[in-house]
Amino acid sequence: MKTIPDHSFGKLWNISFGFFGVQIAYALQSANISRIFSTLGADPHELSYFWLLPPLAGMIVQPIIGAASDKTWTRWGRRIPYLFLGATLALIVMCLLPNAGSFGFTVAQAMIFGLFALMLLDTSINIAMQPFKMMVGDMVNEKQKSLAYSIQSFLCNAGSLVGYLFPFIFTWIGISNIAPKGVIPDSVIYSFYIGALILVLCVFYTAFTVKEYPPKEYAEYHQIEPENPQEKTNVFTLLKHAPSVFWTVGLVQFFCWAAFMFMWTYTSGAVATQAFHAPVVEKVIDGISSVVLNTQSVEYQNAADWVGILFAVQAIGSVIWAVVIPNIKRVKLAYTLSLILGGIGFISIYFIHNPYGMFVSFLLIGCAWAAMLALPFTLLTNALKGGHMGAYLGLFNCTICVPQIVAAATGGSLLRMQTEAGSLPPETNMLVIAGIFLLIGAVCVSFIKQHSTETSKSN
Repeated sequence: MKTIPDHSFGKLWNISFGFFGVQIAYALQSANISRIFSTLGADPHELSYFWLLPPLAGMIVQPIIGAASDKTWTRWGRRIPYLFLGATLALIVMCLLPNAGSFGFTVAQAMIFGLFALMLLDTSINIAMQPFKMMVGDMVNEKQKSLAYSIQSFLCNAGSLVGYLFPFIFTWIGISNIAPKGVIPDSVIYSFYIGALILVLCVFYTAFTVKEYPPKEYAEYHQIEPENPQEKTNVFTLLKHAPSVFWTVGLVQFFCWAAFMFMWTYTSGAVATQAFHAPVVEKVIDGISSVVLNTQSVEYQNAADWVGILFAVQAIGSVIWAVVIPNIKRVKLAYTLSLILGGIGFISIYFIHNPYGMFVSFLLIGCAWAAMLALPFTLLTNALKGGHMGAYLGLFNCTICVPQIVAAATGGSLLRMQTEAGSLPPETNMLVIAGIFLLIGAVCVSFIKQHSTETSKSN
């Protein structure tokens, strides 16, 4: 039986380097979407609904990309052509989204334009992101997968760090951080422009330095019968024969990704309230009065920049913890410990009112994020053999998207239930709920049964 050879650190690095650029785009989206739509005029109780589109796009796109790339063989490879497609589309959309309030639209028109651009942005990020995970599954042996995904986690968090810091850095060098009502500040717009350029350059670097295995060699490494390299199958057959790890890790994923959806949605409001004392204004819609943060205030925009700093601190915590994880011999122990630390980090925000004090909270949250990026894919790809690696990884992405959709659909109602009449919505409470979710996820890790030789019957 022919086995995949060991790769040098440099080759493992090149396979995932484009992920650095993709994650800059993802970080800009994660840290600024609530800020963008709040600036355009969205109500806090409605913010979570704007986050429905990204995971919906991912749930649809990534299984398609996975299945399609399993059957794609070109002179450029099987996964790499999709990197080019995703990066090109992302470049265009990243130049459009932050300008939603600059084209003279009405508030409603700007919202619709922003939603359409957000959907395209997340679609393009998903197209560019998924092939990197697949290439590790295709080209790296079981012994090196933990290292390969740790490298990917490091690059992911390094990219996040850069993306989160961009608005703060541009403000620091003198680019305007405030703008007329309904218009996104230049500090955010320029961040998206530079992020788009870096994304394209990084993806092209991976595309030109990595050579994927040709069909015959790939079939030998993955024990696929030469005369039938791709079996006729469908989604339901694949799910029926999915290894148990697919489902048990998916359960953990549900609570983890729901928690982080709440973080992305409500951190700006929570930080503005907890640490920056942003002023409030009274808003009247259909005769109903409510109190909301003044998103045109300097305090709110400074708080929004600080959220980028906090997310950068989270990324630093993730980078540090990603180095620690491979040294914990028991994968499940590393997974559990990481989620517990993250849960404590989320809950601690409720008790902290100093902007710098929140660094500790987000360092701990970074531990959970590092585990979420690396360990699920290590556990799953070790249990997968054969010609449907991409399809399974695409389907596994639903365990990331579905919880985000559920959290986005229910977040507004949960927040409304906790909002007293005439009071500011307690967005910090949503971060406490996120912490509880991570603790539940840590308990669910005990249900995972590792079988490194477990294979899907359909493979």
